[in-house]
Amino acid sequence: MFPKNTWYVACTPDEIETKPLGRQICGERMVFYRGPGGKVAALEDFCPHRGAPLSLGFIRDEQLVCGYHGLEMGCDGKTISMPCQRVRGFPAIKSFPVIERYGFIWVWPGDSGEADPAKLHHLAWAESSDWAYGGGLYHIKCDYRLMIDNLMDLTHETYVHSTSIGQKEIDEAPVNTRFEAEEVITSRFMENIMAPPFWKMALRGNDLPDDQPVDRWQICHFTPPSHVLIEVGVALAGKGGYHADPEYKASAIVVDFITPETETTHWYFWGMARNFKPHDEELTTSIRHGQGNVFAEDREMLEQQQANLLKYPDRKLLMLNIDAGGVQSRRIIERMLAGERDVGGMAR
Repeated sequence: MFPKNTWYVACTPDEIETKPLGRQICGERMVFYRGPGGKVAALEDFCPHRGAPLSLGFIRDEQLVCGYHGLEMGCDGKTISMPCQRVRGFPAIKSFPVIERYGFIWVWPGDSGEADPAKLHHLAWAESSDWAYGGGLYHIKCDYRLMIDNLMDLTHETYVHSTSIGQKEIDEAPVNTRFEAEEVITSRFMENIMAPPFWKMALRGNDLPDDQPVDRWQICHFTPPSHVLIEVGVALAGKGGYHADPEYKASAIVVDFITPETETTHWYFWGMARNFKPHDEELTTSIRHGQGNVFAEDREMLEQQQANLLKYPDRKLLMLNIDAGGVQSRRIIERMLAGERDVGGMAR
């Protein structure tokens, strides 16, 4: 169902700022916290004493303490101490490789011996002061692959997001699907159209008129295991579209990190990175609010879709040319799953 020998977004730094965080990822219950020196650690969320969730504990002197009987754990999963008890002989619990980078905390749920920081997808925008980022987190009750399908085919925007980013020109524009290494890319370009409400707001935010025709683009990039980054934007018509000078356009990257929880639920880290007026915090807040409302509409549709699929498991779904991006993305995931099965049955 989901590859494990890969990096997933586990949480954001603010989620472990004051206490441990419990989160299930790829079927594994984990606890995230800051250990010695402020370094992030991830352990199995299971106290080896009586099985209590360690995420219900607390941090004392940079160590994780179980909130049930006070057992102190090390970042390596080994027990350290417990009041008036000898516990150093307890068997270790599982620890997970973690990386804190790009404003996120990433975890490797699979074989720790295979974990390589170099395999983490590079995010140039996250390292540049020329870009601003704002986002959030939703818990979605559907198969994570349904979200990938949704993001790799934006035809639905015309209907699901009709009052924000949708417009009829989206499903009238042809879709192109191509491959670059292990990346699937779908793209749409719309010329000489009026911007929908969300993009009118973005144009105003970049001191551009919102009542003139624009050229619009949507370029969706899927990279395994489940990351979708979407280049989006509008430029005043006739100024070069996607390649227009920055003074004529409002463009951004929609950031979608999709982390499986179970076979029918996932954690959805959503946001937008933009390279215009990066220091305007009010604009960042406005965009985040608008984008959050858009993704809430996706959540309702996807959760109802999942409920239907569970009710009618034997019904075959139709595939159209607009589904090519999602289909090809799933094929990459299937190859990853097959590879893990071949080397020891890691995949669930």
